[in-house]
Amino acid sequence: MAGLPERFRGRRVAVLGLQRSNAAVVRYLARQGARVEAYDLRPPESLVPYAADLPAGAPLFTGPAYLERLEDRLHDLAGLFVSPGIRKDLPVLRRAAASGVPLWTEAAFVLQHAPCPVIGITGSAGKTTTTTLVGEAVRRWRPASLVGGNIGVPLIDRLDGLGPEARIVLELSSFQLELCQVSPSVAALLNLRPNHLDVHGSMEAYTDAKRRAYRFQRPGEWTVFGLDDAGAAALMAEAPAGALGFRGSGPVAAGAGVVDGWVWWVPPAGGGPDHPVLAVASIRLPGAHNVQNVAAAIAVAGAAGVPLDLVAEVVGGFAGIEHRLELVRERRGVRWVNDSIATAPDRVAAALESFAGRPLTLLAGGYDKGLPFDDLGRLVVERVGRLILFGAAADRLERAVAAARLYPGPQPEVERAPDLAAAVALAAEGAVAGDVVLLSPACASYDQFRDFEERGRRFKALVAELPE
Repeated sequence: MAGLPERFRGRRVAVLGLQRSNAAVVRYLARQGARVEAYDLRPPESLVPYAADLPAGAPLFTGPAYLERLEDRLHDLAGLFVSPGIRKDLPVLRRAAASGVPLWTEAAFVLQHAPCPVIGITGSAGKTTTTTLVGEAVRRWRPASLVGGNIGVPLIDRLDGLGPEARIVLELSSFQLELCQVSPSVAALLNLRPNHLDVHGSMEAYTDAKRRAYRFQRPGEWTVFGLDDAGAAALMAEAPAGALGFRGSGPVAAGAGVVDGWVWWVPPAGGGPDHPVLAVASIRLPGAHNVQNVAAAIAVAGAAGVPLDLVAEVVGGFAGIEHRLELVRERRGVRWVNDSIATAPDRVAAALESFAGRPLTLLAGGYDKGLPFDDLGRLVVERVGRLILFGAAADRLERAVAAARLYPGPQPEVERAPDLAAAVALAAEGAVAGDVVLLSPACASYDQFRDFEERGRRFKALVAELPE
């Protein structure tokens, strides 16, 4: 981090969007003596938790004209930090870049200025579980290491205390990657499926954002690709440095694969002998997708030089993460499961696979990100006995299921609820012993909740309130 305080001290730095990551940016900039100014669409009363970190007297521009105010003040900016969820193709951001203003997300800045090697994990699904497994193994190996990015806490205001012996493990979303000009020394692209098309505008733009996880790598660095996923596997040949793969079943040429009930580490040529790391039966996380996540964690850790016995130790004691196939309660023989993280159809598909053969009531709906629901509609017809829809995307989801009813066999019962509370009440009325009630929405939460975590917590509270 040498030289950075001088870069910002006494100079104007803008923060666009006062979200969680940019609140940490504000704290960092204030410590460096920057002249911070903030811009946000929301009214001041909505920004109180974040604006409290602004230095006294710092300008805060809000309301519908906030981008115009930024446009008027682009001159002499030493940098511009953009909240991850804001579109990066806004005309004002294009003009800022054209005029030489450095643009960052918080994660992009951390990548560019980290004083130690960075491990970065991205993908359309599985990022959090894989990052958590790798991060815990890394912290047991190098205790001073940090885990952050799209998971946990922003790291920009924690970089100063790190030395070269530490490691940073980042979960990286497409939004965080868009402004990256540096790639992690070890990266992973777990999978690549349609997501966030409402913001990126096209699958091509979404894919280009994900490419930045490895695009700027140098010789001697590594990217791990998910070979069970056609989208990720197709990009493996693009890797500018070393490339490894992982599979949830079957061998790999180099990386991690599953053979004869064991997850094996297969080093790249000259890296030593292949060896089994842990038995699939020891993985406590449900579902085939979690076997893939474990294989990914082993491949990433192996590429980063992390002792693999630490990964096996972490996996053996790991039962899951909140809001990801989280068992909330068993009531009257009915299992209630919180999978609020499932904001895209492929995540729901993985959840349904985890409960194959069990009678299922699926609670789905929310903010419509413009993702295709056709495949999900067919899967619901095949796997779900009862579908309860809520939120803004309910109409489109119902049409997808109706279109899939051409398939023979039992048809799901489809019901509508105005909100999550009503959906839980409906599910409780009809559930019988042996059923699974699964909140796996296939949609974002922004129509009724701040984020998927708030939605998941609300679901858990509603389920806890159901009488015995």
